[in-house]
Amino acid sequence: MATPHPYGTPGAPHLTVRGEAHLEVAPDLARIAVTLTARGSDGRATLDDLTRRNTAALDLIKSYGDALEHLGTGALTVIPELTAHGRGERVRAHHGTVHLTAELNDFTVLGDLATRLADLDLTRVEGPWWILRPDSPAHRQARRQAVHDAVRRARAYAEALGTTVAALIELTDTGTGIAHPEPLAGTRSMAFAASAESAAPPPPLDLEPQRQHLHAEVTARFTMRPPQL
Repeated sequence: MATPHPYGTPGAPHLTVRGEAHLEVAPDLARIAVTLTARGSDGRATLDDLTRRNTAALDLIKSYGDALEHLGTGALTVIPELTAHGRGERVRAHHGTVHLTAELNDFTVLGDLATRLADLDLTRVEGPWWILRPDSPAHRQARRQAVHDAVRRARAYAEALGTTVAALIELTDTGTGIAHPEPLAGTRSMAFAASAESAAPPPPLDLEPQRQHLHAEVTARFTMRPPQL
């Protein structure tokens, strides 16, 4: 059997087209980042304060039950601050931080959790980052639409030549993912500093999910029936 010519032949001309898809879909998850801080002159006391705040934050997050998709602890640091002047090195204070990341699948409780966390002592909350699950059906839908777009384009070009598409010989995925991301991975961001003077719990924030822009692109190569030019 003869090997097909990579660039086509007059008897079997090739047609290469690009197919694209752009979708707007609702996010699956909301991610927030929590930074807990402690500071003191004694290293052990600083670590105890940090442990207490970490436990309080974890208990609060876990209290949201099934709405919590994932909870993880990131970097933990306890750093001594040395005096700037004088003979020898002396520890002036100790600084401790711990970073938490929480992902929620129920956006109705997101604002309540964020404000309650931010109301804790020396706690910073950032986010939300709206994300899609890797196995979200939206990814498959975008790929299918990109393929259908490539087939439509190929048929349109063939029709312009007075012929039809014969067979697909190659299909390449040339780009799939979140399209046109805005700062912070396509999300809005928020940051709070807890107020020690606040007696009543703060009202929950109203956080509207930001729709995600999905993009898929394929390159497809077809053979055509020889046109009559």
